[in-house]
Amino acid sequence: MVTDTVTPPANLAALIQAVDAAESAIALVQAVRALAQAQHEAAVPTFIQVLGFNNPGAAVAAVDGLVALGPAAVPALLAQLDGYNYGARAWAIRALALIGDPRALGILLDTARGDFALSARRAAARGLGTLRWEAMAPAEVPAAQAEVLSVLTIAIADSEWVVRYAAIVGLAGLATALVDEAALLPTIRDCLMERLRRDPEVTVRARAQLALAHLA
Repeated sequence: MVTDTVTPPANLAALIQAVDAAESAIALVQAVRALAQAQHEAAVPTFIQVLGFNNPGAAVAAVDGLVALGPAAVPALLAQLDGYNYGARAWAIRALALIGDPRALGILLDTARGDFALSARRAAARGLGTLRWEAMAPAEVPAAQAEVLSVLTIAIADSEWVVRYAAIVGLAGLATALVDEAALLPTIRDCLMERLRRDPEVTVRARAQLALAHLA
């Protein structure tokens, strides 16, 4: 449960200061994990700052903290996406994908279409399949899902197998949430069959086969 976002816990300032004062990679990871446990919206700027550090362990902890906060973290993530620090951007995309808030739909679509960082493309492709469609206006969902399908048909042909795999996961997730199965489900099946028949990576073919089995 997220802490009351109006009144910060008494030790929140100390937890943030511990992140700023960390003098080793291990200390930074520990400090970010402790801050994440506070589950307070006031920690979001610190989490976003940590995403830009060259410390994967701390970045994972920061993503966990952001995801725990859910939709409350989305506005700041969208406002502070770093177009120059590809590492930070990739981590932020991962957080947005895991949160699944439809306000991130536009950035997830753009990223999956062809972001420079393959880790960002992979996270976006997977995240497009787990969006919380119930948080979107019902009248907007059919067109949005059609656009997601269009982008995933691009991602599923990515040059990197991990992105193709993620796109299959995204398509499988989308298939379970369709509001217009008659219009979109045949295309999903066709994309999965194409990967099953032609993908050079056995792992990708196996994932496509699993997705098709779940659609049967």
